[in-house]
Amino acid sequence: MSTFRALKHRSFALLWTGQTLSRLGDFVYEIALSWWILQKTGSAEAMGLMWVFVVAPSVLLLLLGGAMVDRFSRVRLMLISDVGRALIVAFVATLAHFDQLQLWHVYATSFFFGIVDAFFAPAYIAIVPQIVPTEDLPSANALTSISANLGRVAGPSLGAGIIVWVGTSTAFIINGASFLVSACFLVPLIFANIPRPEPSENHLLADIREGFGVVTSTPWLWISIIIFSLINVTLAGPYIVAMPFLVSDFMKADVTRLGLILSIFPIGYVIGGTWLGHYKKLPRRGILMNVTLVFAAIMLGLYGLHLPLWILIIAALINGIALQAGSLAWTTILQEKIPNAQLGRVSSIDQMGSMGLMPVGLYIAGVLTGTIGPSLVFLLGGGVTALVGLLAIMHPAIRQLD
Repeated sequence: MSTFRALKHRSFALLWTGQTLSRLGDFVYEIALSWWILQKTGSAEAMGLMWVFVVAPSVLLLLLGGAMVDRFSRVRLMLISDVGRALIVAFVATLAHFDQLQLWHVYATSFFFGIVDAFFAPAYIAIVPQIVPTEDLPSANALTSISANLGRVAGPSLGAGIIVWVGTSTAFIINGASFLVSACFLVPLIFANIPRPEPSENHLLADIREGFGVVTSTPWLWISIIIFSLINVTLAGPYIVAMPFLVSDFMKADVTRLGLILSIFPIGYVIGGTWLGHYKKLPRRGILMNVTLVFAAIMLGLYGLHLPLWILIIAALINGIALQAGSLAWTTILQEKIPNAQLGRVSSIDQMGSMGLMPVGLYIAGVLTGTIGPSLVFLLGGGVTALVGLLAIMHPAIRQLD
C-alpha cells in the first residue's frame, strides 16, 4: 500500500521500528502509573499534578532542545534521550518492585523524564525530512502516527493485563526495556549518510530568537500554535486526567474498562493514518485541521453523557480519525514550508507553545474532576474545544492555508 512507501528508506525503517516498540512500552507505563496513583491516593488532583511534573520541564526546555537539534547530530540527541529515559523508568520499577515507591518519587522521576524527553521530539520531526524525500513525507508522518497509536491500542490493554497478573513494577520494567530497544535501532543511523546541521556561529540565544522571528512573522504559524495551546488543555485535560475517574466513579467499572476505552481512541488514529497516508498532499489543510477539530471535540464531549458503550466506542473512533487528519496536515505543513535548518527550532516553539498551558490545564482538570465530577469535565472540554475550532476557521490566514 502507498501508505507504507516511506519504509523503503532504510534509515526511516530503522527509526520507525524502534519508535513503534518504544511507544508500546510508553502506554503500558502510563496506564500502570495512572492506576497506581488512583489506587494509592484516589486523588484527581494528584493525578493532574503528576502530569504537570511530566509536561512542565519539557515545555521549559523545548526551546533549548530545538536550538540544539539545529546544531548537533539529531541521531545522537535521540540516542541520549532514549538511554536517559530508560534509566529513569528503571529506577521507578526498582522502587515499585521493593514496595518503596512513594508519590514524591513519581513526581521527581516524572520531572527528570520530562527533561530528557524535551530533546527527542524536535530531533525526530527535523530528521524525517532528511531521510525521506518530500513526496514520501505524508507516508512517513502517517506511519509515525500509526506506530504511536498502535501503541495506544495495545498498550493500555496490555498494561491492564500486566497489572492484574503480575503487578505494576513489571509494567514499568517493560517501558524501560522498550527505550533500550529503541536506542539499539538508532545506533545504525549514526553511521548512515545523514547530513549534520551546519555549524552555527551564533549563540544559542540568537538561534532561539531567530526561530521566534520565523514564527511571529508567519500568521498561520502563531495563530495555529495559540489554538493548539488552548485545545491541549480542553481536550487533553479530560482525556488524560478525568478518564480514570470517569471509568471508576461515573461508569462504576475497573481498570479493564479503562484499558478498553483508552485502546479504542487510537484505533481511529490508525484508521485515519492508513487512509490519509497514501495522499501526496492533503487538500485545504487550514480548514481541514479545524473542521476535524470540531468533530473530535463533539465526540469527546459525548463521554460526559450516560450513553451505551457501543455509542462511546463509535465516538472514540471518529475522534481519532478527526484528530489524525489535523495532525498529519500540520506536521506535513511544517516540514514543507519551514527550511530544515530552522525546523528543529520552529517545531520546538510549536511544541512549547502548544503545551504551554498544559501543565496548568492538567492541574485544573484534576481540581475540576474532584469538584464538579468527571462527566461535566468532558462536557465542558468538548464544548470549549468545538468553539475554538469554529473561531479559527474565521481567520483568513487559516482558511487560505494549503
